[in-house]
Amino acid sequence: MLNKDRFLFKKAPILLTGLLAGAYMPLVQAHDPVFGLGPHVLFKDGVEIAPEVHSERAGDTDRSQLGLELTYGLTGDWAAGIDLGYNRVSTATDNFSGQGDTTLFSKYRFWRKDGPGVQQSMSVAAKLKVDTADSQLGSGSTDGLLGLAYGYESRQWYRWAAVRYRLNGENSDGLRRGDKILFDLVGGIRMDRSSYREPDMVWMIELNGETAQRNEFNGSPLSNTGGSEWFVSPGMMWTLRNFAVKAGVQIPLISDLNGNQQATDYRAKLTLEWHL
Repeated sequence: MLNKDRFLFKKAPILLTGLLAGAYMPLVQAHDPVFGLGPHVLFKDGVEIAPEVHSERAGDTDRSQLGLELTYGLTGDWAAGIDLGYNRVSTATDNFSGQGDTTLFSKYRFWRKDGPGVQQSMSVAAKLKVDTADSQLGSGSTDGLLGLAYGYESRQWYRWAAVRYRLNGENSDGLRRGDKILFDLVGGIRMDRSSYREPDMVWMIELNGETAQRNEFNGSPLSNTGGSEWFVSPGMMWTLRNFAVKAGVQIPLISDLNGNQQATDYRAKLTLEWHL
């Protein structure tokens, strides 16, 4: 018993130093960009509830969506979930609203490296969009998406990079939208360092690019379809413990669309996240 007490007495300063170091070690909070793909995954058995609002305009067409994204952490590196939406489309002559398409998704983090106040990681992501939308509110097809994302997150600086490929299916009318490649480069900064129990703010700037192939009707390409668009996208991320607010707007930078098409005027997004 005496030897055990001497051992604990000798080790106490070391244990105390370790506890104090852990208490004051800067916390790295893992997040994803507003528009781009990030590598963040939910913790094991965690639940994320994320209502979202999307809005965009292209010429005389306005589109908006009220979505609900539910995510479950299968393991510490693997998450899966479902995205439900209610859509509204408004043109110069018509208005439509109702149920949108349902999307199933999953993300797996295959690499992670932690350092003092720094975390780097890479993930692969997959989505499957199922044709569940009401008439005029969806593509009418089943589409898939694969993506690869990298993230660097420190107490002050954030950066992300991602590439995604969207494979679109054919609808019952014989129309197939062109496949699309999406690129994301994102930087972020935390001006003021805060603890977990204090509000936290990160400012971001994204560069988002989209390159689409031409649509096809019964196998024949359509002239006024496809092309590229690039956006510069300022955004922010405000967090308090297990709650976060993310918001941003995509501003057109370059538009190189084929033929006669309405270019995007803007896109905006607001997301609330709860981790349970």
